Amino acid sequence: MIIDNIRLYRPNKNDDPDQVHHIHIEEGKISEIKKGRSPEQGVDVYDGDKRTIMPSITDSHLHLLRYGLMKTELDLRGVTSWAELKREVNEYYPYMEEHDWIIGRGLEDDQYSDLDHPLTAKDLEEIHLHKPMFFMHRDGHECVVNQTVLNKLKNEDTFLKKVPEDFIEKNDDGEWNGRFKDTAVHYIKRHFRSRPKDEAKEAIQAAVPFLLENGVTSVHTDDLNFIKDYKILMESYQELEWEGKLPVDVFLHYYIFQKEDLNEFLNAFDIRSGEGSEKVKVGAIKIFLDGTQRLHTAAMRIPYHDKPETAGDVIYSQEELNEIVRVASQNNMQVAMHALGDRATEQAIIALEQPEVNVNKLRHRIIHAQTLGPDLLDRMRDLKPYIEVQPSFLMDEYDEKAKWVGENLAPYCDAFGSLESNQIPYTLSSDAPIGDLNPFVSVFGAVNRTDLNHNPEGGWVPSEKLTIDQAFYAFTYTPRLLEFQEKHKGRLEKGYQADFLLIDQHPKKMHERELHNIKVNEVWVKGKQVYSSD
Repeated sequence: MIIDNIRLYRPNKNDDPDQVHHIHIEEGKISEIKKGRSPEQGVDVYDGDKRTIMPSITDSHLHLLRYGLMKTELDLRGVTSWAELKREVNEYYPYMEEHDWIIGRGLEDDQYSDLDHPLTAKDLEEIHLHKPMFFMHRDGHECVVNQTVLNKLKNEDTFLKKVPEDFIEKNDDGEWNGRFKDTAVHYIKRHFRSRPKDEAKEAIQAAVPFLLENGVTSVHTDDLNFIKDYKILMESYQELEWEGKLPVDVFLHYYIFQKEDLNEFLNAFDIRSGEGSEKVKVGAIKIFLDGTQRLHTAAMRIPYHDKPETAGDVIYSQEELNEIVRVASQNNMQVAMHALGDRATEQAIIALEQPEVNVNKLRHRIIHAQTLGPDLLDRMRDLKPYIEVQPSFLMDEYDEKAKWVGENLAPYCDAFGSLESNQIPYTLSSDAPIGDLNPFVSVFGAVNRTDLNHNPEGGWVPSEKLTIDQAFYAFTYTPRLLEFQEKHKGRLEKGYQADFLLIDQHPKKMHERELHNIKVNEVWVKGKQVYSSD
């Protein structure tokens, strides 16, 4: 197979964007890249029509099963009132099995025109379906449940012992009001509602076309909270692989709530990070260390500027976290820690500085690290954990940062440029469906540091901008290091797997303000076309 008449875009290469090339592919790998048009003709020569070819995208942090479920379950993102939500529920759930839950995702009740307070369990009594109800906020860090679920939670000893009080909202009488945050949300998702394999497969298949439409051919996904059983989760993906219905690579994280969950995984499974079938492999042990700044539950080293009575809190003691990370590492498991505040990031760093952890070999991750500081950057420069950042969050929240953390600390928020200058490895990712799945939107955000309306003018903290090449490199090659596949995936080079995109514009031939407008025309995996926009 020859891909002819294409222009190369390879991050951190000085390819002439006007020079036409042709690429030879043998047995799913690139065998040659040559300048000019191919002299050969025939059915095995594909005319790229002078479009741009680039490596395919790896999204190193998302929730694929949840994304697919939002295509099959109740999607509340467009709901603007309490009355509309009640109507949607009653229309969506006319026929239910006896034990079904009422599930809604994408809740934004703080925007409801007919409600002057966040929804509570008492409000949900107005939906007269007498089923367990669970409505999750759009960012995944907050939920509201009805009294039926509250009654279940009050009988859960682990929930009562391990979930911080800050994550359980109460009414004026000190009673639980049905609203929960962060780790409490994850506990409810994972422990109360299992999902059959056929339902999981249906959701995955609903999500895959959106991956291909956005040029994503490999994902690292945290799905366990949406299915409960890791064996069923892995079987769901692998069956699709064997049925020829999974054109992407998948790395499945294992979320743990406590140390016993880690031991359960290690005893139940004999495969470790990076191992599995050809397309479906074990990812990392996923741990939440704190919450989110919007809810003031991200763990900070100083109190919140707009809520000085709190600095958030970490979920584990340092000793607990050290043991979890140490045991995982000794069993060849990569660890991915959600740490959004600077205190939580520091806690992750301390755990990774243990000599038994071996960051260099296992390539442990810190997810988000949205608030840093000079001392944390210095320690990460020596340690070199992989930092997973999401520019789409910056695009939505830049004007809130100083309000949350204060003017002095704000310049260290979403410090992408500082990660680059300190040679700390990082990836760009979407965190979809919370963030935008489109990687070109994320690249736009990292390069411009504005929203899509180009505000603020000149970019927020412009010293932290990435170059176009740096942003695309963090979406194509660096994530493959986390997969331990960097020697044969993630580049357009001889000997590398022929996973690539044909896109409608060359990133180096357009204005940086227009990067989000790039469209994927075709996706190829192992030298075969798996998607076309035509």
